[in-house]
Amino acid sequence: MFRTSRSLLLLTCLAAPLLAAAPGFAMGSGPAPAEQAAKPVDPNFTEGRQAIDRKDWAAAVPLFEAVVAKDKSNADAFNWLGYARRNAGNYEAAFAAYNQALALDPRHRGAHEYIGEAYLKVNNLAKAEEHLKRLDSLCAFGCAEYTELKNKIAAYKAAKPS
Repeated sequence: MFRTSRSLLLLTCLAAPLLAAAPGFAMGSGPAPAEQAAKPVDPNFTEGRQAIDRKDWAAAVPLFEAVVAKDKSNADAFNWLGYARRNAGNYEAAFAAYNQALALDPRHRGAHEYIGEAYLKVNNLAKAEEHLKRLDSLCAFGCAEYTELKNKIAAYKAAKPS
């Protein structure tokens, strides 16, 4: 009995530090290296997101145009620019912005969702379904972007006469 208790105690003492550290490793909560520190957010980006939240497309478009003029590698800004342009009714310019976002980041789930929705607005179901298929491959266990586009495609199909 003594030997078993002592073995269990030894095992517990050895395992405790590992178990205590495991959540930190699993969640990636360790300090970020200095070179990975986030760069400051462009105030136009912040204001542009606020304009989008207010559905003020006329204000959002020039704000995101200013962001991408300064940072031509910002896939998120191109995605939001496309979103604002689409909601303002400028589909051609929206497609250009979404395509730039996807050229910069082919795995950008938001851009795939939003360009798919834009294709539905111009009655191009096949292209919307291409982006849904791409999202399916990017979202191994599902994601909000896939679900949203899938639901929009289903609603689009339901609204179309047979």
